[in-house]
Amino acid sequence: MASTRDRIGLRVQEAISQALIPFTYYSLVTWMRWQGYRIADMAAARGSFEAEAGRAAGPLLIFANHLTLIDSLFIQWAMAPWWRLLRHPRLFTWNLPDRQNISRPMWVRVLCYVGKCVPVVRKATPEETRRLLDKVAFLLSRGQTVLVFPEGGRSRVGHVDIENFSYGIGRMLQETPGARVVCAYLRGRGQQAYSDYPRRGETLVLRFRRMAPVTTFQGMRGARDLATQVVTQLSDMEREAFEDGLLDR
Repeated sequence: MASTRDRIGLRVQEAISQALIPFTYYSLVTWMRWQGYRIADMAAARGSFEAEAGRAAGPLLIFANHLTLIDSLFIQWAMAPWWRLLRHPRLFTWNLPDRQNISRPMWVRVLCYVGKCVPVVRKATPEETRRLLDKVAFLLSRGQTVLVFPEGGRSRVGHVDIENFSYGIGRMLQETPGARVVCAYLRGRGQQAYSDYPRRGETLVLRFRRMAPVTTFQGMRGARDLATQVVTQLSDMEREAFEDGLLDR
């Protein structure tokens, strides 16, 4: 269970983030449009998210592939317009970025705080991992949405890495068995490998798909099984996107 201090800290962060949605949302969307980024058929992407995630209240875990530093921004942009985030706070996702990526400069740390980020320590101690899982469980217990990249970092092989991924997502599923699960596959049409940012003017393809991972195993074996199912689903979505001609080979 998350400590009292962590629970209070997360609720304060949520309140501040929620109040600043119009500012942060439009600032980031303006910057993305200035870079020339666009999501292919935004209306269809938003309709797909709503259809897959549903409108019911309750915890939601979004698992996505990872190729750039700002993948979470595109996914959030496609999920809902700013006014829906105000009306439905659960649609404003919590994110788990690598602490090293947001440690400096100061304005990045501030932006990540109001963007509902919970920093993750890579190669964390068991105690640090337990604290993170407790925070995620607390957020999900309050019907929040948490966005996680199962690969742990940007894929160094340029596609969904089915060999190297975190079993931590399996533990999240074990600890909140009632959470809905939606996989999100995102990629720029011309994205060939991982990078800090997509190329200027990039059009991004985004697909959502609901799944219900289950396992008969317990403990770490069960966590590994659940995580493998999620990553396999993302790999299948990637293959289908290429087969459908949505992405440049």
